[in-house]
Formats: sequence, structure tokens, C-alpha cells
Amino acid sequence: MMRRLGTLLLAATLGCGGAAGDAPAVPPFTADAAGLTVSAAHAAQRTAASDSIDSRRRTLITDAVAKVAPSVVTVQTEVVQHAPVDPFEAFFGRASGDRVLPGLGTGFIVRSDGVIVTNAHVINDADSISVALRDGTTYRAKLLGKDEINDIAVLKIDAKNLPVATLGSSDNLLIGEWVIAIGNPYGFLLGNPEPSVTTGVISATGRNLVARSEGNATYVDMIQTDAAINPGNSGGPLVDAVGEVIGVNSSIYTPSGGSVGLGFAIPINRVKRVTEDLLLHGAIRRPWLGIKLELPETENVRQALRSGVVVRSVVPGSPAARAGLRPGDTLVRSRDRVLRNPFDWEAEQLDLRVGEQVRLVVRRDGRTFSVRVTVADLPEVSAPKVAVLKELEVVTLTPAIRAERGIRSQHGALIYNVSPRVSDDLGIEKGDVIVQINRAPIDDAQDVAKALNAYAGRGVIRMFFERAGRIYSTDFMIR
Repeated sequence: MMRRLGTLLLAATLGCGGAAGDAPAVPPFTADAAGLTVSAAHAAQRTAASDSIDSRRRTLITDAVAKVAPSVVTVQTEVVQHAPVDPFEAFFGRASGDRVLPGLGTGFIVRSDGVIVTNAHVINDADSISVALRDGTTYRAKLLGKDEINDIAVLKIDAKNLPVATLGSSDNLLIGEWVIAIGNPYGFLLGNPEPSVTTGVISATGRNLVARSEGNATYVDMIQTDAAINPGNSGGPLVDAVGEVIGVNSSIYTPSGGSVGLGFAIPINRVKRVTEDLLLHGAIRRPWLGIKLELPETENVRQALRSGVVVRSVVPGSPAARAGLRPGDTLVRSRDRVLRNPFDWEAEQLDLRVGEQVRLVVRRDGRTFSVRVTVADLPEVSAPKVAVLKELEVVTLTPAIRAERGIRSQHGALIYNVSPRVSDDLGIEKGDVIVQINRAPIDDAQDVAKALNAYAGRGVIRMFFERAGRIYSTDFMIR
């Protein structure tokens, strides 16, 4: 069973033991290098005595931990669940109310002014986020951006001169080299925010996790390690023997729910790219070339997954089309990555940057040649957008958008963005295609604005939309 590490969830009820939304109380303490809680005087004595420690006890592992551990933080979240009031309980003055589900994960500081990297699934659906430093100091955190596909989120706390983790490279990892997983398994249940350390080796690289997982994350080209990773380690750094972060711990394979030596981390080079995008734009710029692949359908799937990456279709007007790629072409290599199967191509796309020129090696009719393709934004990103009722943004459906998303309708308006309130009230989602409002067909984005303005205040409005190839409808009123 594949499991993301997730956050450690503890049920709590508002009004029990302190004000709602407060971070867990942390008593003042000083922690020594072994993670023990000691008095300040004792800590001073231990610090003075540390110089006399036998040098043979110091290793690359202890030096690497000392370098990175100060930058590792505990990420605390609160998700408020709105529970209906029980009339029977309310009659006796014991009205049930909202419940708060706290969660715990890990992160690490990448900029001294308080920028922190963690997993997207650690903070998903959180109503509030706070971060505890190694010394127990707790800050409210702001979410700067997240990318659920790559399972990366970037947080910011109001602090300065913080210790920063050194980011290494995931391009030249060695199978069998020592690695260290640092995190906060079970958080404050262990008594203090001092991070825990486990060691192991890199078991493999380029792992593609094909089992379904919660959420939208795509785990391909992952680092596999046998360093013990447990719940609460999500978002923590995987560190090499020289103290550089080479990955972000994200998932484990487990039949029992605990670590069995099959842990997986997102390569740090991908994390760097995603973090830069989130810091600059607040959202990820999704690379797009406009290629659809043939998926293996032969009886010998294992052999099919080693036979190359075959192009099923090319989106008209896309970067791939402009480069001359055709259906039936086999992609052999992209940059320095050999493409053996669709998972390799999926991993390559996650590492591409918008605006980058990519060299593809292609096999066609027995000959091999190379083409250069310029990576673009998804077609709906650059399309003109129309704001409707201030909480709904739509773009005109184009042939490129239809082909890329597999949309069956010939005309309509793609929902590019929608507020949570409107999404909940109307039952529509980002990616739906509005095809008709009452009896008015929708040919472009402007038609949506015109129809809603025309029918506002005139009774119930029925909107028809396409989702996953099927047509649905929703009824609502605009007063």
C-alpha cells in the first residue's frame, strides 16, 4: 500500500483546554545536541564539555545533522470541521459545535527571512498554519503558494536571521550513499520540538510510484531510501553525508502503516524549480508541449513500459506541433533523460521550465533525429480571461484547450478560476466547461457574462457544463 506520510491528526473540540486556534503550549526549555530537555545551567555545562568529546565519536553523519537540524521546523495546522448542532444536546445546554483537527508535519527553512518548504499535503485544507522552531518559538505562517501535483508548499513566517538549510543537487546521487531523514514524527507527543534523525542509504533513484494516493500528487522519478520515515516526517529534508538537502520526504510504502524501510523523497532540483515559481508567481507555471502519449495496452505490460514513449496525438498549434512532431513518433530522449516509458516522460515534464528550449531525440520510420521545442504555458493560461460576478473567471474554449484537456464540447467557456464560495454553492469546479445557460448556448467567455447579467434577478438560472466528458446542470439564483 502506498501512503503519503500525511500529518498526524488529533481530534479536539472547541472550548476544551484553551482558546480555539492556539498553538499547543510549549514549556520553555533548552535542548542539547542529543535532543534531551535540560536546564539552562546544565545546558551551559554540557556546551562547555562538548569540546572534550572524543573526536572519534564525530562522524560525517553527526556533522551533517548539526549543519541542517537548526533549520528544521515543526508545521502545525488546524482544520475546522463544521458540525451541525444536535437539538437534544442544545436543549440541555450542551450544544455541539465546530471541531478542530490539529495536524503536524515538518518543514525546513530555505531563506533567512522565514521562507519555509514543506509538502502540500501537510497544509491542505488548513484553516490556520503555525511553525515551531527548534527552540520552541512558534509563529503564525502564511501560505505563499502550493503545487499539489508536485506536493510542494512554500510558507512564510515573520522572522529574520534564521538558520538556512543548504540545498544540494539530486542530479548525481549515488546508489548506496549515506542519507539522513530529519523530521518531527509525532510532533509534541515526544515532548519537545527537537527534530528526530534516522539514517540509511539511497536505495534507488528514478522510482515511479504508480499506486493511487490521496489528492492530486504525481510521484515520479522519486528518491528511494531505507532511512526510517514515519507519520509527521512529511516535508522534512533528506540530507546527504555532507549536510546538503537532496530531497523532501513525502511518502512511504507500508502494509502496516509504519515504516518498513521503503521511503520516498521528492528530488531537490524539482523542489527548487517549484519553490522559485511559487515565490515569483504564487502558483506553479505548468510546462506544456502539447503531446499526448500512447499508453501500453499489450498483454506484456512490463515489456511495453520499456519500449519507448510513443506519441498518440499532437495538439494543433502547440509547441510540439510547431517543432514538427507527429503522431506515431517515438520519443527516445529529452535533454539528458532517456525516455523508456510514459512515466519517464511524466517525470521529465515536472522538471521542465516555461520558456526553456528542450532538445528531444525522436525516432520515426527507422531513422533518429533531434528537434528543439520551446516549453510554453498551458493554453488557458495565456488566453484572454473574462471575470464574471467577481468570483468566477472563464476563458473561451479553443481547439488547443479542447485537445489538451480532452473536452468533447465544440464550444463553451472553460472555468479558469472560481472562488470556494461559488464552487460550493453552484457545484462547479475549475476545469469545468460552461456550454449553456438557460436556453442560451455559450460560444465564448463573453457569452457567460452576458447571459448571467441578462438572467440576474429573473428567477432560477440553469447552467449546463461539461465535466470529464459528461454534461451536468446546476440551478441557482442571482439577486
